[in-house]
Amino acid sequence: MSPSALACPASLKGVLAAHDAAEALCEGLGAGSVPLPVADGGEGTLDVLHAALGGQWRVADVVDAFGQPRRARWLSLPDGTAALEAAEAIPLDPSRLDAAAASSRGLGELIAAVGSPPRLLVGLGGVATTDGGAGLGLDALPAPTEVLCDVRVALLDAARLFAPQKGASPGQVEELVARLAAMEELAPYAELPGAGAAGGLGARFAALGGELVRGADRLLELIGLRERLRDASFVVTGEGTVDRTTAAGKAPGSVARLAREAGVRCVVFGGRVVEPLDGAYTVALSGDPSRARRDLVALGRALRELLDPALSGV
Repeated sequence: MSPSALACPASLKGVLAAHDAAEALCEGLGAGSVPLPVADGGEGTLDVLHAALGGQWRVADVVDAFGQPRRARWLSLPDGTAALEAAEAIPLDPSRLDAAAASSRGLGELIAAVGSPPRLLVGLGGVATTDGGAGLGLDALPAPTEVLCDVRVALLDAARLFAPQKGASPGQVEELVARLAAMEELAPYAELPGAGAAGGLGARFAALGGELVRGADRLLELIGLRERLRDASFVVTGEGTVDRTTAAGKAPGSVARLAREAGVRCVVFGGRVVEPLDGAYTVALSGDPSRARRDLVALGRALRELLDPALSGV
């Protein structure tokens, strides 16, 4: 049997979904390659879980962050766990940026729609809100809940670091910081790693009894990456931009760390590479979104010959 190459990209946000990026890499890598897309609790988390674990898709009618009707997917996993992604209900939409007005109500409606599963898995990231979950409208969670946080920041950093990306002016950032700080029910959880994920939703879920975990690490555990690495000759991972944050909790950084621990060669790609990832061979693509898929196919072909001659010609 030929040694396998694992294609483990995260999404190239706004350009390619993680599973599409994995397919492109495998097209170039050829026989012996295995697609295993990854995520960190944010964009694409449900697709990654479905690709690895299966399950049944469900939909619910909710409102988005600004009260407009929206159909949101959720995933019933084979063990009965209900897996949700906050961005399915209240996504960050570049066409409407208003951090001060955005509400998490739609996510509360999505949670209510799943009924009473034995377990709840919630991915946080990529949302329009900075309301600390005030709009969620829940007094309790319907099941023991694990919360996959895409960032590990404290509550007030939800406004300081991320509200500008959601349309907040400097003055509005200070108002949002004050609004979050005034939520007494969140104060005991304000410094928890992940409390500031998804506009402060991390702290809200902690206050409701949810367990905050590192999104990338937990998701890679759920999809069995460590076990897959035992039979891999090398692994390819990456995302749209590789910079210092890649190693600080993002999925490609976690993939590279696990590969290093397993003694498996790792290649990291980026549409842009601002800062290479230590301990992994880092490759910059063209940076042209219209060429992203072709770039990944070409990268796969080059790696097949460069890193694993056993895979070339098969």
